[in-house]
Amino acid sequence: MTKQEAAKRIDKLKKQLKEIDHAYYVADAPIVSDAVRDSLKDELEKLEKQFPDLITPDSPSQRIGGKALGKFQKFKHLIPKWSFDDMFSFEEVKEFDEKIKRFLDLPATYDIEYICELKIDGLNMSFIYENGFLDRAVTRGDGITGEVVTHTVRTIGSVPLSISEKKYIEVGGEVYMPEASFQKINKEQVKNKEAIFANPRNAAAGTVRQLDPKVAANRDLDAFMWTIYNYQDFGLKKHEEILMLMQKLGFKVNPYFQKVKNIEGTLKYFEHWQKNRDKLPYQIDGIVIKVNDLNLHEKLGRTAKHVRWAGAYKFPAEQVTTVVEDIQVQVGRTGVLTPVAYLRPVALAGSVVKRATLHNLDEIERLGVRIGDTVILQKAGDIIPDIVQVLVKMRTGKEKKFKMPVDCPVCGSPVKQKQGEVAYYCSNPSCFAMQREGLYHFVSKGAFDINGLGPKILDHLQAEGLVRDSADIFLLKEEDLRPLERFAEKSAQNLIASIKEKKKITLARFIYGLGIRNVGEETALLLAKQFSIFNFSARNATHSVAGGQFSNNDQFSISKLINLTSKIGIEDLEKIEGVGPKVGESIMDWFSDKKNVKLLEKLQDADVKVTIPTQIANEKLKGKTFVLTGEMEKFTRDEAKENIRSLGGDVSSSVSKKTDYVVVGDDPGSKYDKAKKLGVKIINEEEFEKLLTS
Repeated sequence: MTKQEAAKRIDKLKKQLKEIDHAYYVADAPIVSDAVRDSLKDELEKLEKQFPDLITPDSPSQRIGGKALGKFQKFKHLIPKWSFDDMFSFEEVKEFDEKIKRFLDLPATYDIEYICELKIDGLNMSFIYENGFLDRAVTRGDGITGEVVTHTVRTIGSVPLSISEKKYIEVGGEVYMPEASFQKINKEQVKNKEAIFANPRNAAAGTVRQLDPKVAANRDLDAFMWTIYNYQDFGLKKHEEILMLMQKLGFKVNPYFQKVKNIEGTLKYFEHWQKNRDKLPYQIDGIVIKVNDLNLHEKLGRTAKHVRWAGAYKFPAEQVTTVVEDIQVQVGRTGVLTPVAYLRPVALAGSVVKRATLHNLDEIERLGVRIGDTVILQKAGDIIPDIVQVLVKMRTGKEKKFKMPVDCPVCGSPVKQKQGEVAYYCSNPSCFAMQREGLYHFVSKGAFDINGLGPKILDHLQAEGLVRDSADIFLLKEEDLRPLERFAEKSAQNLIASIKEKKKITLARFIYGLGIRNVGEETALLLAKQFSIFNFSARNATHSVAGGQFSNNDQFSISKLINLTSKIGIEDLEKIEGVGPKVGESIMDWFSDKKNVKLLEKLQDADVKVTIPTQIANEKLKGKTFVLTGEMEKFTRDEAKENIRSLGGDVSSSVSKKTDYVVVGDDPGSKYDKAKKLGVKIINEEEFEKLLTS
């Protein structure tokens, strides 16, 4: 066969195979047997081997056979990837509809047309075609930058390697693993004595990110496409037109999308698929609701976190049954012993659950849980596993009641229960478990927030004897880290730099980081405010909880905190609103412990600086109550709250006649409507900023 004849034959083979693949992978309606397809593909590969310069990127032979990569290339998305706001009830869905109407200044009775689609539980990706060929496939990543995984995506039969459209086109879709493929893979994993995948989504994500495309080729991934990001280039007016164009171009679109004339129509669609989701050969975790009119997409735009014209209506928590194989206790940073149920592993809401907290002995008695019981397990908000009921009739008589240990399971010290408290405590303040959990807490997000210093690294540093308490973290040097496993020169430099960066911290974060029992972030803020007042009062030779003002950054230190806490009494603390006898006692106990005072002195010697932000001399917002609703551009919700509190104001989560201001950001919720109804003063972000600074 001449080269010219081979070219014609190859062209015919490619067209025929493309038709066969489309029928099989996209239309789910095979037109020939697998043996026929294999025979045609075999002929194609032999001709391409004979005439390699006739191989084109869209040839079916190119789906598999690329070389394994050494690493993934990063790619900055030309069109940033948006996300959806999650909704968990139809009330929230109706509020989503109302927000859109308010934003567009439409009457409440106006019917907006929506497209409902199944929310496939897979991997969000972009597929870019140039001159009709698949140029690259990119993971969503953080929405700005993803990873190029074209080599594995080429192995997915439902993703076309070429299309008839020659314009640049960027398609958004979901790569997923069908349930049958997932079961098959896990059987292979067990056979090979390898770890099984927790759920199809994890399996899909792990497969797409394989460096070797041959691994991906054996795992039967699939994909549904759901948008064209640059739809403006094609003159499209409706979202349903996007779906139809993609189908026309040969993309696989989920066939169960539906147009509804108003928001009420979305509920029927949701309820239908909530009942029938188990009949699908792939997993879904809800539905997606999109405004059909693309012109409205442009007007609605997006917030910092998500688009305004679409949302995800998630299915409620799933429930499953399993067996409590054991109940063991874990020791927390404050010494509290928490009972944890060790369960027969069970798949729940997309992951394998092996443990569930039982909180305390009272909760165990309320539920009546025994070791060996069959229980109903659910995930609250699809996140936290919780035992909700014991199936008493399933008992065999061999079940055992749980007893709280009399000695700490970690250090062997006696376990005690304080009068009037539910919790049991390890009596040893030097218990290793408490120290370990305390270190985790010290570097956590609400406290010192040290980047790169997670639990595994802390465990490693503890095991090597480099970190015994929180102050040791600030005494670490690069030369301490370099000899250790996991630490190259660069990683050692980065961690030390992160630690140095966090040597300066606000008083509120510092107090929270100390891990004082019963002192959370809110209480730490109250204490920081009051300690600064004590400090001001002390400098003026008076000592009163009621008087004073905030001090400047250079007027506070850890040594002053030690001095203040040695002079104040529990009666002073109890006068602080929000600090009762129980919390006051915890604070006094902590600061009167000589071991804790030595730790504070060690932190001071390690050059940790505690600051109180400079504030205006009077508390101008004192007595004023604020409610925040919607997203702000210049402030996070926590920053806005901190600003209000620092000027003496209070923040409430609900609107009432006693509310002084409702601060409205982007996409305000029902609090905005209630404020209008009650006649409460409503201010925008600009007015709020003026109120803080004027």
